[in-house]
Amino acid sequence: MARKMKILFILVSISFFLSGCWSKKELTDLAIVAAMGVDKAEDGKYVMTLQIINPGNVAGGMRGGGSQSPPVTIYSATGDNLVEASRRASSKISRRLYYAHTNLVVMGENLAREEGVATFIDAIDRDHEFRITTTMVIANHSSAEELLRTLTPVDKIPANKVLKTLEFSQKKWGHNVKTSIQDVMKGLHSSKGATVVSGFRLLGDPKHAGLPENIQESEPESTLESSGIAIIKDGKLVDWQYGKSARGTVWIRDEIQGTDINIDWKGKKEVIAYQTNRQKTTVSGKMKNGRPHISIHTRVEGSIGEMSEPIDITGGKMIPQMEKKIEKEIEGEMKKAIEQAQTNKADIFGFDEVIRRSRPDDWNKLKEMWNEVYFPDAKVDITVEAYIRRAGLRNKSFLSSLEEA
Repeated sequence: MARKMKILFILVSISFFLSGCWSKKELTDLAIVAAMGVDKAEDGKYVMTLQIINPGNVAGGMRGGGSQSPPVTIYSATGDNLVEASRRASSKISRRLYYAHTNLVVMGENLAREEGVATFIDAIDRDHEFRITTTMVIANHSSAEELLRTLTPVDKIPANKVLKTLEFSQKKWGHNVKTSIQDVMKGLHSSKGATVVSGFRLLGDPKHAGLPENIQESEPESTLESSGIAIIKDGKLVDWQYGKSARGTVWIRDEIQGTDINIDWKGKKEVIAYQTNRQKTTVSGKMKNGRPHISIHTRVEGSIGEMSEPIDITGGKMIPQMEKKIEKEIEGEMKKAIEQAQTNKADIFGFDEVIRRSRPDDWNKLKEMWNEVYFPDAKVDITVEAYIRRAGLRNKSFLSSLEEA
């Protein structure tokens, strides 16, 4: 009996130490922030824009009377710092701002150029609700507020439109990279304040972009699209990379997941479309005569996706010629990217880490003036191996068979 009483006493005592639901948050009391944007006003204050999900409108869509209610609501507030701006925004909303589901952070281009990303990231990194795995973009030739106010027709939540576009564009096109706050933080630490950030821009009229009519049109007047790669130096935006230069950066950073390369043939432009399937880039470094020497080796395998001219590849001589042209194209893109980065004196490729790992003693002498002196003068050798493994469902071009007929 005494033993049973002891057990009962222990069980009752333990119950007093159970926390229960002391920190519970009712969904009806939360304003779920899907995306946050920050700009700099003319008076020097921060302008914070919040894209808040309307749960009922996301699920339902159409309301009575035939009108479509927006799936998100936009709130803006200003402050001397981000914390103050967030507090001021909460005074406009009947619910508690909840940042744990924020998947997108947008910084205005002017703010990124004038002040940089470091202060912005510091505020986010200190917040216990914010996740540093959140995707970060810089508004290209527009403000963060304009991007967040744009309504999108296919993805009801505009933040999801940006995230999916970056993801699929990197997999299929290769002219951009999807960067998180954590990626930017690592880049600023490891490359002496130089790194890259995804770019996104608004096409069309900013005033029309936030109207319900924009998502009711078969061809929206205002749309969002991925646009370039932002070069960050000393934490600030210094330049943009587009097109082949941007893809060259993605090649060197070994972040290409898939892309198409068009090559010329016998004086005609972009005759052959080459689709990559596998690719790998390795970077090594050493010192020669006191000068850093970087070696880049890229191996890519792919298939022929299209030929707009009648070319017979069954003989075995054409394939090696095509591979050489593909190698030359990729090498040219890398050179463009390196030249632009060296002009901006911003090591966005992580060459400094390569030298640090291979020659730690030499790196101690170089690190203080790496971006300003040694990186712009670094010698870079590029080797590309390209292979055509498949030609689709046919080896002989359909155009060739028509020509023969």
